[in-house]
Amino acid sequence: MKIVRIIRILGAPMLQVIMKNYYFLFIFFFGIFSAQKLRVVDAETETPVPNARIILSNQIVYTNEDGFAPVDQGASGFEISASGFQNVKAAQFNSVIKLKRAYKDIEEVKMASIDLRKIFEDVSKNYKKRYYREPSLYDVVYKEKMSDNDKLYFLTIAETKLWSKGNYYNYKDGFQKEYDNILQMQLNNVKYLKKIKSDNIFTTGTTEFSHEYMGNYFFNFELNRVLFHLKTKGTKSTGWMVFEEGDEQQVVFTIKSGSGIDMKGEFKYNKADKVITYFEIHYLQENYPMVKRKTADGTEYDYQLGNALLVFDFYKNNGVYVPALNKLEGYNYIAVYKGVKHVKSMSRELIYNTFKKSDDKGLTPRVDFSKNIWENVPVEESKNNTILLSEEEQTFVNGK
Repeated sequence: MKIVRIIRILGAPMLQVIMKNYYFLFIFFFGIFSAQKLRVVDAETETPVPNARIILSNQIVYTNEDGFAPVDQGASGFEISASGFQNVKAAQFNSVIKLKRAYKDIEEVKMASIDLRKIFEDVSKNYKKRYYREPSLYDVVYKEKMSDNDKLYFLTIAETKLWSKGNYYNYKDGFQKEYDNILQMQLNNVKYLKKIKSDNIFTTGTTEFSHEYMGNYFFNFELNRVLFHLKTKGTKSTGWMVFEEGDEQQVVFTIKSGSGIDMKGEFKYNKADKVITYFEIHYLQENYPMVKRKTADGTEYDYQLGNALLVFDFYKNNGVYVPALNKLEGYNYIAVYKGVKHVKSMSRELIYNTFKKSDDKGLTPRVDFSKNIWENVPVEESKNNTILLSEEEQTFVNGK
């Protein structure tokens, strides 16, 4: 199966009945080079804080799994933020940045009830007004990795350019498969590409590109999916504001969909701009029973849904909200294939290092999404290094 078709979102009232009216997240598996860096840690435990966003004067970077981020020692006046922590503004470079928890335990917080559906519907309705909606060009670090039974077997990290016509998933173009009208990618430098084993367990017999794959790049697509569940008959949900800092509120939520899907997550909401600046949602699906599936060659195996995570992060650039991070993870997906149990995990992460306004001409050359991304020819381009491997990733790259 091609890399570009990692995820599909299919519907079913039960796992035994496929293709009905609501969504499961099916994850299909195919198969420290900067000397200057800082580390972001929890102020209480001094444990690393991964995916902490650092807004520098000319770019965005994020900490890796070990809490490290590539930041020049001459950097000054930058801002660090992370989900569940208070924001920090650093006047100058410091090798260690400590973030204070926004709250410790939910039970200790004086919570205020939030109407989830009201916020989500308002943001969705006014999405085109509140997020940047013109052609845009980004320098992006694209990372993808996969594990089998807790062992990393695939890793790729590349510097790319990403062009978006409107920073918005256009359903009409999506259903008509006019994907180049929505999003284009140019492959610049493939820094790492390593795969140590063949994996045909999750390979299917079709190469048809999925509009859901493209949709998962855009927050409005996910917002509509969540609203679908909230509007489903029998759905129960809770939303609680647990922290407030200036105009920004932090909200935690749970959704038990009438269609049988459980979700939990959190988001940051700017009450002045009426914009969701950070959104994280977990689809909890691992309690569903195993079903029978077949590989592309017809071999039958047992398959069980796992959990999925989607993250969208935005920041304000010259008065407009633009994307900073898009992340997708699938974990605890199980396949029993020829008597061997495989616990599968995957992640795909895009860090939008830079943003600038563009035109509607798009990119030339650009990635052909109908085939494996890495079969496309890179356009060599010298760029500032914003890639910092975690210890696990470095060990994998160095291994034979």
